[in-house]
Amino acid sequence: MAGKLTKLVDIRRRELRQAAFEVLQREGMAGATLEKVAAHAGASKGIVLHYFRNKQELFEQAMREANANLRDAVAERLRRAKTPRERIAAVVDGNFDPRFYQPEIAHAWLALCAEVPREPQLARIQAVIHARMHSNLMSALRLLMPAEAARRTALLISGLIDGLWLRHGLQSGGVPRAEALTLMYDFIDRRLAEEAGRDQSPEA
Repeated sequence: MAGKLTKLVDIRRRELRQAAFEVLQREGMAGATLEKVAAHAGASKGIVLHYFRNKQELFEQAMREANANLRDAVAERLRRAKTPRERIAAVVDGNFDPRFYQPEIAHAWLALCAEVPREPQLARIQAVIHARMHSNLMSALRLLMPAEAARRTALLISGLIDGLWLRHGLQSGGVPRAEALTLMYDFIDRRLAEEAGRDQSPEA
């Protein structure tokens, strides 16, 4: 009985996190209230406060939920990757998964990221996201180029991913996924070719 109750609580918390993220997509952080989240979830504000102490905790958990979706999308592709180049592609494709690379979701991410300077817990979550992406990229890049070049390339790739998501959230119509991937792989292939050429140069 206790196990069943715990499972029901987990389901309810997940539903409320998802409702919070969907309200963020529509309203932005300033307009996203507990009342609106409760209404969207078909619950009362009291129910929301039963599971989450305040608005900050609810939206922190919403950010964790959204991050977990992208994490799983990348992990699923990494399990199938067999070469360093395929591992890089797994990170890129996972971060532009068509289920999540949508203007409305980008709007919600922007709303959450705007709170990072004021909310230490959101800042910690963002740091974990960046650290995981960097680690996944480095696991492949360090096999293809020197360590310092791999570090710089990983930083550039993650920065380009963030920038395209930012543009997707700010620009009317966003950057289509196909174009975003074309830009990503154009940059990645150029970087890999540059490093390969440097290794083969007489000075290398």
